[in-house]
Amino acid sequence: MSQSETDTSAMARPLPPNLVSVFTQALKSYQLSSATFRVLCSLTPSSLASSHTDPPALHPPQVPPKALLVLDSSFNPPTLAHQRMALSALSDHNDSRHKSRILLLLAINNADKAPKPAAFPQRLAMMYIFARDLLAATSTSTSTSTTSSTDPTSSNRCGGVDIAVTTEPYFHAKSGAVAESDFYRGTGVERGAMEQVYLTGFDTLIRIFNPKYYAGADGMAAALDPFFARARLRVTMRTDAEWGDATEQREYLEELRRGGLERVGGKTEWVKRIEMEDGRKEGEEAVSSTKVRDAVRRQDWDALKRLVSEGVTSWIREEGLYTETNV
Repeated sequence: MSQSETDTSAMARPLPPNLVSVFTQALKSYQLSSATFRVLCSLTPSSLASSHTDPPALHPPQVPPKALLVLDSSFNPPTLAHQRMALSALSDHNDSRHKSRILLLLAINNADKAPKPAAFPQRLAMMYIFARDLLAATSTSTSTSTTSSTDPTSSNRCGGVDIAVTTEPYFHAKSGAVAESDFYRGTGVERGAMEQVYLTGFDTLIRIFNPKYYAGADGMAAALDPFFARARLRVTMRTDAEWGDATEQREYLEELRRGGLERVGGKTEWVKRIEMEDGRKEGEEAVSSTKVRDAVRRQDWDALKRLVSEGVTSWIREEGLYTETNV
């Protein structure tokens, strides 16, 4: 299915009414609780195929997914770069018996970023639209599969996309909160182990192994040992003047393997839980949330469509997001 076909298919379905209000109330409810993690709603192949415009709802898995692909971002806004990361990971972490599930995770107490320019309910609304586009993109229903078309779940490579919030600012704490949640334990009889796969950029990998985020000489090991026991990192290389080319970034990982992790308080064995993935191809346009906001300020709508999905493009324009000169 082409990008245009995916976008047109997703756009053909109207959005639930009062989406920002729905997420405003959901966020208020969460903030009044003591929970550090909560799934607010889910989209599944079945819900995507429905002709009804139902309000956002929870659809917990009957069986824990073998892999939970966690896309943790500020989603300000969600971009086609986010989509490529998710689709690439889904392709590598899937098989005919075990469909992976995708978790879009928004930290509302980010360690480094203030909640601007788009408010959290607006970001959650865009995450919902992005989830629809993402789930539509994973559909293989236009292939020559012999699977019955009456079951929309059978022709989709993804078990579902969940939208969640957390107050935890760091990966290891987020992972612990997800692991402790009842949401992914399954509603059926069959139970199984679930591996979390965190989809990150190379810049995030650098921060994860920065000792300043951990207290004491043993702080990094105490925090990341449990994390790497239940999770792995899938790192998309970010080749630019700041972070270097692909060779330099792979060399950084090799340096960690040669003892670099031990020198900052980590463990060399963690490197086995890190997979590196190529970023954008030669000549391919760089995509970032900053470029999206710049395109909106210039009212360059053609550029915007190259950076975000059609659904997110429409939402940004209709809601008048990112138009202020100080965003």
